[in-house]
Amino acid sequence: MAKNNIILNRLFTQNTFSDMIHFDDTSIFDAVIRRYINDPEDKSNEMLISEIYSYMSNEYRNEYFYQNTLLNKLLLGKHSVNTTTALTQIPISKSKADFILINGKAVVYEIKTALDTFERLNTQIRDYYKAFNHVCVVTSEHQFEQACEILKDTNVGVYCLTSQETLSMTKRKEPIVDNSQLDHTTIFKILHKPEFESIIIKYFGELPKTSQVFYYGECLERFSKIPIIDAYTLFLKELKKRNKIEICSLNKIPYELKSLIYFLKPSDKDWQTISQFLTNTHR
Repeated sequence: MAKNNIILNRLFTQNTFSDMIHFDDTSIFDAVIRRYINDPEDKSNEMLISEIYSYMSNEYRNEYFYQNTLLNKLLLGKHSVNTTTALTQIPISKSKADFILINGKAVVYEIKTALDTFERLNTQIRDYYKAFNHVCVVTSEHQFEQACEILKDTNVGVYCLTSQETLSMTKRKEPIVDNSQLDHTTIFKILHKPEFESIIIKYFGELPKTSQVFYYGECLERFSKIPIIDAYTLFLKELKKRNKIEICSLNKIPYELKSLIYFLKPSDKDWQTISQFLTNTHR
């Protein structure tokens, strides 16, 4: 079943959605509609996306489905886009974080769907703790007990995505803060140049005076002299400035696309194009 549904992974991506709204390239969308919708005539694109997402909820809960649930239930349901920032696909050492939520603290959420295994989990967790002090695995009801058993003697949290598309309040192991593995170099490599420069100026009052070829190394050396908890606090403040979006604009986006649009970071013109696309009847 999973093999036949792989095209759904391609539909809910920034590249595919950008192609649809900017270049009118709906080839993947068309293929998905032919495969999963029996009567697409006279339905808006928004209605068709809703039907496709409903199928995913019942038959194929992929990584996007989990990510979108986390964004809707945690960022929009529990927190606010005005005070909280979500990040995705952030390289951390040799791993990539599926979903990070930053408000007063930061939590890395590693998604393990029913389609995934736990084979790389220990390596991923080890990498995440080098840059963040809260880590949580989000998995299915079927895999929840297995995840809890694997992580029972650790500080890693475990959340369960229920059949009702909610995060269970009873099947839950909360993450515990762990600063013991935070690493200056790993944290520094996540930062963009203006971000690490901002931190160095705040802490030291000036940037290194050196040639361009040695500049990155000198900045890393400076950053490494900041006590790790201070460096971590400044790091989170910089990351929190990323992905700023107006809640009034995001409210106009259907539930099924909120995560996709949030991370797409649309321009003012894009918002108009997206709205028109969703309203249009599929050709």
